[in-house]
Amino acid sequence: MKLIDQVIRTFKVAKVFRENTDKINSIDFSPSGDTLISCSEDDQIVIYDCEKGTQIRTVNSKKYGVDLIHFTHAKNTAIHSSTKVDDTIRYLSLHDNKYIRYFPGHTKKVVSLCISPIEDTFLSGSLDKTLRLWDLRSPNCQGLMHLTGRPVAAYDPEGLIFAAGVNSDSVKLYDLRSFDKGPFINFKLNQEKECDWTGLKFSRDGKTILISTNGSIIRLIDAFHGTPLQTFTGHLNNKGIPIEASFSPDSQFVFSGSTDGRVHVWNAETGYKVCALSADHPGPVQCVQFNPKFMMLVSACTNMAFWLPAVDENV
Repeated sequence: MKLIDQVIRTFKVAKVFRENTDKINSIDFSPSGDTLISCSEDDQIVIYDCEKGTQIRTVNSKKYGVDLIHFTHAKNTAIHSSTKVDDTIRYLSLHDNKYIRYFPGHTKKVVSLCISPIEDTFLSGSLDKTLRLWDLRSPNCQGLMHLTGRPVAAYDPEGLIFAAGVNSDSVKLYDLRSFDKGPFINFKLNQEKECDWTGLKFSRDGKTILISTNGSIIRLIDAFHGTPLQTFTGHLNNKGIPIEASFSPDSQFVFSGSTDGRVHVWNAETGYKVCALSADHPGPVQCVQFNPKFMMLVSACTNMAFWLPAVDENV
């Protein structure tokens, strides 16, 4: 089945999980798409089987809290930021709920965390106005960049460069082999007046960068020239929360949560609003991602919803 407008509009909630008592703040698929991990402000990490539509297990992080969770390249381990005690990043074995390693260094809340698509390195950005590069095998920071404001970061799909969004008005591109020399290009955009940038994502084809915010606006820019391509609006964010925006795996569509409990979808190339998918989300939908391998969408408020397209011979 090909992902086209008509198929997107048929997506329906196939399964709802109500395991959490507080809002889900971060989700991540394994690269193979068969498992999903989530974390919540109730300090729970929940792992799901995407093929069976079942919950695999729950892991608690009561002492440190948990946010910005990501699978590493090994399916049974994850990294996450902390919401309590300190701002250390933690490397967790999901198999036995034990920490493998701590990554101390940030002095304020970590607001950006991403793992390299090709190796065991990751990037973190913090309200302490630094961006740090790490290797999972060492607790010591491998690289440190001092910035002028709040950073958001993302690797490109090849894992050769990374983008840093700074001060909600500029995107800097760094070569991972020579990041200490500074960015090799800097895109200056109009300063956001009513919101902050809260996330960056490269499209799977590497051609565009999606910028999500804590307002009712999402931006799409050209990854090579920094040219503004689209501004996506029409979803609600009246609570100032970092609502996630995501691409479909083919880079053709953009999905976003909304404080109205719906999932909003746009055509990435034209900017045209495809639809707003209604689910019984009782609260703001902060997390939305499309499965990297299967025809499946997930969205989360306090509840986790798995979406599938309606099977129709006419579609």
